[in-house]
Amino acid sequence: MPAAASEPKKFAYRVKSWSKYNESLLCRGDITLWFSDEVIDAWEHDNAEERAGHPFVYSVLAIETLLLVRELFRLSYRQTEGFGRALAKLMNADVPIPDYTSLQKRAAKLGVSIDIEDLNGPVEVVADSTGLKVFGDGEWKAKKHGAGKRRTWRKLHLAVDPSTHLILAESLTDSGATDASQVEPLLEKVEQPVETFYGDGAYDGWAVRDYLKGESIHQIIPPRQNAVIKQHGNSSKEPLERDECVRQIRRDGKKSWKQSIGHHRRSLAETAMSRMKTNFGDRLKNRTLPNQATEVALRCKLLNHFVLLGMPLFVWG
Repeated sequence: MPAAASEPKKFAYRVKSWSKYNESLLCRGDITLWFSDEVIDAWEHDNAEERAGHPFVYSVLAIETLLLVRELFRLSYRQTEGFGRALAKLMNADVPIPDYTSLQKRAAKLGVSIDIEDLNGPVEVVADSTGLKVFGDGEWKAKKHGAGKRRTWRKLHLAVDPSTHLILAESLTDSGATDASQVEPLLEKVEQPVETFYGDGAYDGWAVRDYLKGESIHQIIPPRQNAVIKQHGNSSKEPLERDECVRQIRRDGKKSWKQSIGHHRRSLAETAMSRMKTNFGDRLKNRTLPNQATEVALRCKLLNHFVLLGMPLFVWG
């Protein structure tokens, strides 16, 4: 009998550095915590600037440290105060722990920075947005009886470095804000020079493209399905990037255009969103936008720390 034809080899992504990556995942769950000497020495506020009212007691570093613990373990403000007391007692650290109302008030004006010191030189940026729930009916009730009137959510916008998976900038808005409106605010927060911007069709607007062109940032954004050429070939002006994309899509097809231009890297922003919701959930604990903005910034800071602990090295084969 003739030999059976060999089945084609199935290719898939494999983790090449599993041992190292597994150790980094274990470190994410390490609950060995303490207040470092640097934090304890800077625990009290120096009140260098004059302000009306009672002077601050706790430094920004002290408040941020406790709020990071709150996000890491998904605690309420009261539980965070109790956690801080217990930790100070275990360490025999003579530091006062702010009460839960102080934590809430200071969180609204904290201004968390997620700057990455290890990044040097120009970077690429992939951007996307996702929704985070605030309050309202749960998924089961909404599916069974329909969504109620009090379902409220916020929109989280992220700018991610596709090479390192680090979050370079974040922005939290109400649900009505468009993705395109947050491009300039996001890129202004990125400390490193940006050379390429990746986005989906929601960023295809002339305001966004003109801003990117003015900043000399290469734009990889798919034109909308009904896109038309704005500046035809008989013009003496320099061809527009969007028009060149439209011409290539008409000639070769959208799939071929995406492959040739590397548009698939944009999906890494969705990966960052998934990582965010896996680690911290899809709901915000605070009810006011200023506190929610601090909450999201702290989550991004923690997520960057997780990434720096180690990421998987994938190979195709």
